[in-house]
Amino acid sequence: MAGVMTLWRPTGPEELDLVRGSGWREWPPRLPDQPIFYPVLNEDYAVRIARDWNLPRSGAGYVTRFGVDADFAARYPVRQAGGRTILELWVPAEELAAFNAHLVGPIRLVVSFLPGHPGGVRHGGGATA
Repeated sequence: MAGVMTLWRPTGPEELDLVRGSGWREWPPRLPDQPIFYPVLNEDYAVRIARDWNLPRSGAGYVTRFGVDADFAARYPVRQAGGRTILELWVPAEELAAFNAHLVGPIRLVVSFLPGHPGGVRHGGGATA
């Protein structure tokens, strides 16, 4: 393995519960209307989605951080979803199990956005409990 690519994923409470249920080791399968799994390439973008989209719609928003084998991740295109820092890695849903097999270390919870905490609650080095 040449290296590890660090990615972030904004998520809501349901997906986070499934990640926790996996022992923080894998992302759950996509729903039928979700053909792409798209982690993002920087924490700032993940924070904006968790705070501005997940929190109002789901009652909570979370930012996770995880590593994936960089050689394996290189097979997936990076897409610009807006401004030049709005970057996503696009993984087809049918390849998510293979993607999960190339995660390096646990998925870590790094920021929680909860009602009454609009600035977010940071979780030190990343919680996995």
